[in-house]
Amino acid sequence: MTNNLQPAHTQSSKTLRHFFKKSANFSTLFALTPLLIACTQPIQFAQQQQIPKSSNLIVFGGPILTMQGDTPQYSEALLIENGIIQFNGSLAEAKKRAPNAKELNLHQRTAIPGLIDAHSHVNSVGMQQTVANLYAPPDGNVTDIPSLIASLKQWQKDNPEFIRATSGWIIGNGYDDAQLKEKRHPTADDLDQVSKDQPILILHQSGHLASANHKALELLKINQNTPDPDGGVIRRVKNTQIPNGVLEESVVFSSMLQAFKNVPPDVMLQMAQTALKTYIKNGYTTVQEGRADAGTAELWRNLALQKRLPIDVVVYPDLISEKDYMLKNGSSVQYQNHYRIGGVKISLDGSPQGKTAWLTKPYLIPPEGQSKSYRGYPAYPQEKTVQDAIDLAFKNHWQVLAHANGDAAIDQYLRVIQKSEQKFPEADRRNVIIHAQTMREDQLDTAKKLKLIPSFFSLHTYYWGDWHVQETLGLERADRISPTGSALRRGMIFTEHHDAPVIPPNSMMTLDATVNRTTRSGKLLGQDQKVSPYIGLKSMTDWAAYQYFEEDRKGTLTAGKLADFVILSDNPITIEPQQIKNIKILATYKEGQSVYQAIEK
Repeated sequence: MTNNLQPAHTQSSKTLRHFFKKSANFSTLFALTPLLIACTQPIQFAQQQQIPKSSNLIVFGGPILTMQGDTPQYSEALLIENGIIQFNGSLAEAKKRAPNAKELNLHQRTAIPGLIDAHSHVNSVGMQQTVANLYAPPDGNVTDIPSLIASLKQWQKDNPEFIRATSGWIIGNGYDDAQLKEKRHPTADDLDQVSKDQPILILHQSGHLASANHKALELLKINQNTPDPDGGVIRRVKNTQIPNGVLEESVVFSSMLQAFKNVPPDVMLQMAQTALKTYIKNGYTTVQEGRADAGTAELWRNLALQKRLPIDVVVYPDLISEKDYMLKNGSSVQYQNHYRIGGVKISLDGSPQGKTAWLTKPYLIPPEGQSKSYRGYPAYPQEKTVQDAIDLAFKNHWQVLAHANGDAAIDQYLRVIQKSEQKFPEADRRNVIIHAQTMREDQLDTAKKLKLIPSFFSLHTYYWGDWHVQETLGLERADRISPTGSALRRGMIFTEHHDAPVIPPNSMMTLDATVNRTTRSGKLLGQDQKVSPYIGLKSMTDWAAYQYFEEDRKGTLTAGKLADFVILSDNPITIEPQQIKNIKILATYKEGQSVYQAIEK
């Protein structure tokens, strides 16, 4: 088979001018307003062997896992017409109903519903793959500061045009002090080995910290007289006020905006194409733009108006910084050419692996310069700010997605939700706790009463499980990272996500971590929090559709629903669990149309 996602020619269109809005509240580097300037540049996806939507299609010849019900159920065949599943059942009956239908033989491959991205930052993924890759294995090759410096130098050599486009900035993404041999963040002195004349800014894999060289600090006007801003920290050389190059939270976001403000439209276009293709080849047919600014929301809206979105994009603007945008546009459960605003996002704390998440008990080993009582900190020190924002969302019937990693942040969210519920009672809001990394048993009980949906980040068990045991939380708390088992025992619906670009949107790695909870060193983290492969898939299909208020049209391969489905090399339910991560995505179909086909070797 051939890849059906090769970009076709780009048509020119009249460029609209959009206004660049600065915000220090983005949850990752890549929620950047400059992307909006690409929104009038059409993206085209060539699709080979297309089946007209008016044609009938019968899918058969392998396990068709419907994901309907509490236990695995299979169908022999699907009959699809106009992008909708008309029938699931026997092949003989499907052929009887549509004797002239085109046929798609699975050749004993497995079909599952299209995967639904419960939380990520889709526009960011193309950017992640454009700047210097500073990830540790398996996503990159950086294992220590010398290899990080070498990677930056190589990227600098290979990308002169991009560097010119950013007025000389050298940008990297994905370093992780937990995986560096030195077990520390690179400093300004370290990055000066790459260049003293060009500004350098590299983002931590969590998206909540960064490191800058001295030239970058100079351009950012960060010096010994610069105070720490609200919701952020400028780390200093020991016993001085001199910045050492390491930045936290709000300082990171404003710095990244400065570095990226001059990126041209054609580069943004290429990155948007890359992002969509990356999700599609991982089997996602619905993706999320979490914590968007107005410009990014308009990027996707304009692409939708041009009918350039091959899959569904659901946008959640920032509740604090984009209040006026939301009051003007509101949210909807109906798509317009694969685009809709699903609700709002608010971030209440930082990153546990970066030691900025807000905990009720101290970190096992505090960050440099902090006392043993250090517990991280809230994004909004004044709880009234959060309460007013949630009240506004409830008043306007906007679904709320709240980033809350630490249990102190989760406590805050639960408090304000309970107060808002009293003011604006309503039966079905489906508000979400994003990440919920350190969610306690009592918090799960409260969340269930409030009908909140935890969206867990079980990939932490692989990427940072060892780090959480040894550095951040200790074994007792680390064992409960992303407590899927506890939620399931309470009969709670939960979803799973990868938070791309924090982790690349590898769907089978997401499922693997949910099922196996194996750390990088091969240890099992949290035996009683493991769930079955079927439940893991439910959290990425059926239950994720429920989170989006789309259970009537997505999440299962049953009659009346959209023909969004994925063809896998193996059946996740029957394969050896430790091999789930090796399952290949062979094809992705959106409403019965092929949007991706892998090249089988």
